[in-house]
Amino acid sequence: MIRVKEGSRPPWVGLGAAVWVEIAAGCAYTFPLYSHALKTALGLNQQQLTLLGVANDFGENFGLLPGVLCNRLAPWISLLIGAACSLVGFGVVLLAVSQVVPAMPYWLVWFALCVATNSSAWLGTAALVTNMRNFPLSRGTVAGILKGYIGLSAAVFTEIYTGVLHDSSTKLLFFLTIGIPAICILVMYFVRPCTPSLEDDSLERGHFIFVQIMSVLLGLYLLTSTVLDHVLGLSKSITYLLSVFVVLLILAPFAIPIKMTLYPVNKKRSNDDLKSQEETLLVPTELETNITNPELDDESVDVDILLAEGEGGVQLNKKKRRPRRGEDFNFRQALVKADFWLLFVVYFLGVGSGVTVLNNLAQIGIAVGVNDTTIMLSVFSFCNFIGRLGGGGISEYLVRTRMLPRPVLMTVTQIIMVITYLLFASGFNATLYASVALLGVCFGTQFSVMIPTASELFGLKHFGKIFNFMSLGNPLGAFLFSSILAGYVYDAEAAKQSIDGSSGTCLGPNCFRITFFVLAGLCALGTVLSVVLTVRIKPVYQMLYAGGSFRMSQSSLH
Repeated sequence: MIRVKEGSRPPWVGLGAAVWVEIAAGCAYTFPLYSHALKTALGLNQQQLTLLGVANDFGENFGLLPGVLCNRLAPWISLLIGAACSLVGFGVVLLAVSQVVPAMPYWLVWFALCVATNSSAWLGTAALVTNMRNFPLSRGTVAGILKGYIGLSAAVFTEIYTGVLHDSSTKLLFFLTIGIPAICILVMYFVRPCTPSLEDDSLERGHFIFVQIMSVLLGLYLLTSTVLDHVLGLSKSITYLLSVFVVLLILAPFAIPIKMTLYPVNKKRSNDDLKSQEETLLVPTELETNITNPELDDESVDVDILLAEGEGGVQLNKKKRRPRRGEDFNFRQALVKADFWLLFVVYFLGVGSGVTVLNNLAQIGIAVGVNDTTIMLSVFSFCNFIGRLGGGGISEYLVRTRMLPRPVLMTVTQIIMVITYLLFASGFNATLYASVALLGVCFGTQFSVMIPTASELFGLKHFGKIFNFMSLGNPLGAFLFSSILAGYVYDAEAAKQSIDGSSGTCLGPNCFRITFFVLAGLCALGTVLSVVLTVRIKPVYQMLYAGGSFRMSQSSLH
């Protein structure tokens, strides 16, 4: 059980630490940086390589075990498990690429990639679930920020890869093997349950805006430095200096708790306000004694009670009944709901098609004559980040001002994805980077919308399991659309182009044209289903956000 007394302090330090955890959790996005070296070292064809991409996505998104255990294990334990996965998994991949262990079996590399990227599931679950519970009234904003940083991590790793590691795949894998565990160990003390932030005031909104601005500056800085290094060929000393600035920008969220410590804000409340808040939380006055007195261990109050306002309120001694949408569902109760499966399928079609392009980004670039795909990856990463950050912020605005369900954004972005895939299929080089940018924004929006939507429909109590089940849409899409579809089409076209009929490198728009037409059709289906979902859950959002704020939490805001 998660106890309040484990961290009865403001949650901003934990949010700053979670930023570092989420960047480390983006290690799965580095696959395009070393996939070509892996293909060469093991002598793979494209379909075999895309199967390794499936392992990469499967490990990243197989979070059912972290989701089940997130209510039973302290976050620092989840971080340590994630660190161990990274150390072992990427260590084996490093041995394969460097050929220290010659003729490593394909199945072993596949399994090692699953283990390596499964660190993302452990790290992401610990950071996201803990902070959404610490900020229960700002779920969309928190999800957008944290998922934004994990999307931006690809650009961070690309900056390290091109600037510090000088385009060396073996050095990158060594960095992932050692660096991710080091980050986990450094910040694991700070990612912990804290006193939930239940005041939706202008000061908190200002803090969130500051973090969002710093993250946008980081994204722009990373994209600019990557392009400059590619065009101008910056010297080692300059690239190292640029990396220092990257670290400082990632540290920026810690400025909030430092400022709050140096310049504390004393809010004067009347006795009536305090009494009203006490009655709303439904917590006896002995709670303060339980929090501060370690001798009353057995009488500690679970943090779920403090989260009552953010999760829809707690009625003590109520009769057992099936939960309604907007209340806490357990995993089995959620599984039988049509809205659960509609959200899953819409998410699956959106991210499953997007991850197909991401996993094959290097080969897509080579097919149209772009041999150095680091800029393409940086553009995708930055726009993926913008989509995640903007999707969380815009959806938060829409639900509070218009009471529009968040999946409205999923509808809009999937329409744009249909157009984008048709642009890819056209094979025009002039639209390549624009298509990559549009896809990155839409791909990122799917993440930041799905997460708070799932929490609003089915509650936060069992959110870890529900969120991680939804995340399986990513590897499932990678397997069906990337491995079976894209890999088969690519190898078939490569065989046609080869003189002796053997599979090799494919050149030209036909390498992925059929794949892009299929992906466009899938997103058209996703558009229709997201409209159905939006119409179904609109009454839920009208109930939750009547008056422009989370309905069950209004009493504590006055």
